Amino acid sequence: MSERRIIVQKEVVRNGVGFGSALAIAISYTAHKSVLWAVIHGFFSWFYVVYFLLTRD
Repeated sequence: MSERRIIVQKEVVRNGVGFGSALAIAISYTAHKSVLWAVIHGFFSWFYVVYFLLTRD
């Protein structure tokens, strides 16, 4: 039973990181129209998403 729980937790974390990066890239490219900034913000993923939400007008 504990093996199954560990596998499910790893899947959620892996999928969450991918979604966070994709969201950060989409927000960054829409806001800045720059591929370079989109890649940088995709690296920071959820940190950039939270920053964007807190600082947008």
